[in-house]
Amino acid sequence: MTDQADSTATTAGSAIRVLLADDEQMIRHGVRLILRHTDGIDVVGEAANGAEAVRLAAEQRPDVVLLDIRMPVLDGLAAIERLRVLDPVPQVVMLTTFGDEENVLRALAAGATGFLLKDEGPQELISAVRAAAAGDAVLSPGVTGTVIQRMLRGGAAGVTHSTKGQNSTTDQRLAGLTAREREVLTMLGEGLSNLDIGKRLGIGVGTVKTHVRSILDKTGSGSRVQAALLAHQAGLMG
Repeated sequence: MTDQADSTATTAGSAIRVLLADDEQMIRHGVRLILRHTDGIDVVGEAANGAEAVRLAAEQRPDVVLLDIRMPVLDGLAAIERLRVLDPVPQVVMLTTFGDEENVLRALAAGATGFLLKDEGPQELISAVRAAAAGDAVLSPGVTGTVIQRMLRGGAAGVTHSTKGQNSTTDQRLAGLTAREREVLTMLGEGLSNLDIGKRLGIGVGTVKTHVRSILDKTGSGSRVQAALLAHQAGLMG
């Protein structure tokens, strides 16, 4: 563990503080090596179980927690609930495998802000950490399709699309979107980050964020993932 000064938020010019939580030592070792050799990211702690992760998060106040779903003592799902009551609340990115679809849905309902497959490459890991620190909830493209299909079939309890009290049809929810917002919504359905959307469309990240906020507001979606579900329900994915 590195000894870093406390920070309540990630600000311009400051390093993103990351806490790793996984019961597999090799996974922690690999993630740590990647992140410690990345400018602007500091690994401030490592935990082998959920209980230790919660304790270290309270002490180190990380910006982002990379949290395994299946761990001893306290699993990742239970740990999320305890992490969500901390002040400040860290962004939680779940480390998962293709065999964890049901748990991914439960983690989404509990408040996870991102999902990353353990076999993703170094750049995907770095991008996920930076996106989470910026408040950009991202589903790994490798997870998105499976999660969305499970949600369309009913998914896990507590994971549904939100209409903020309005029982509008899918078409009605899309009616107010501009052509560009529909493009962005489609890319949300693919699980792309703001950065990746911006690169594809040739626009800045700030502009993408504006579009995403507008999409969530116009469609009554409570999160990016719920917007992604709407994209699939509307048949925007082709």
